[in-house]
Amino acid sequence: MTALLSVKGVTVRFGGVTALEDAGFDLQPGELLGLLGPNGAGKTTMMRSITGVVTPQAGEVTLEGHPITRLPTHQRVRRGLGLSQQIVRPFRSMSVVDNVTLAAGHAKTASPLTALGRRLRSAERERALELLLQVGISEVAESEPSSLPLGMLKRLEVARALALDPKLLLLDEPLAGLNHLEAGRLADTIVALNESGLSIILIEHNLSEVLRICQRLVVLDNGRNLAAGEPRAVMDDPAVQAAYLGSGAKPDEERADA
Repeated sequence: MTALLSVKGVTVRFGGVTALEDAGFDLQPGELLGLLGPNGAGKTTMMRSITGVVTPQAGEVTLEGHPITRLPTHQRVRRGLGLSQQIVRPFRSMSVVDNVTLAAGHAKTASPLTALGRRLRSAERERALELLLQVGISEVAESEPSSLPLGMLKRLEVARALALDPKLLLLDEPLAGLNHLEAGRLADTIVALNESGLSIILIEHNLSEVLRICQRLVVLDNGRNLAAGEPRAVMDDPAVQAAYLGSGAKPDEERADA
């Protein structure tokens, strides 16, 4: 089976600092993959290399077998990448549904000429309402983002990413800042999205939820690949426990928000 996403030999340096060195992994179609590592491991740089925010000095990123390493972010989005940011920044002056409607109209706003020629947004609004129902916040569709708690804002961010019709959704710490109940519910939503056929890469520090929902893990440490495989086997690896959890610690002994 051809990998949906393939990251091979990626090296990223910022001045004299090496953030990633010969790092990489493959993502199969339909997979829910957890990308883990301690602070400074290179997770964010890896994500930015995939989305085009950072251009590696070496290595290659391919999507459905096509090289995207030198493409700008907007072209990668059009090829099927979607990203839910850790820090949620919706348009505060627009309603929740209008935020998603704007993203759903990405095909119409790809160029100024296309945008001027297509002003009707009824189909996009209907799509936005469907996505809000899918992520569990349809009851606040007409509310302003400033009135919503963090848990709902996180779901809004996921809905905006889904509105781009991605083949691959990258989730950057979607559970950060949520209490145990909210985190569990959003994790269940992520599972449901994956079961609908969406491929997902999850960057997350909530180990209990990662172990519960992810099918496979990739662990980075100091910018290099440390381990990969079935979640429990990876977390039982002494090298992972030493680097990620702390020497001698077990995953179940860690706090959920570690």
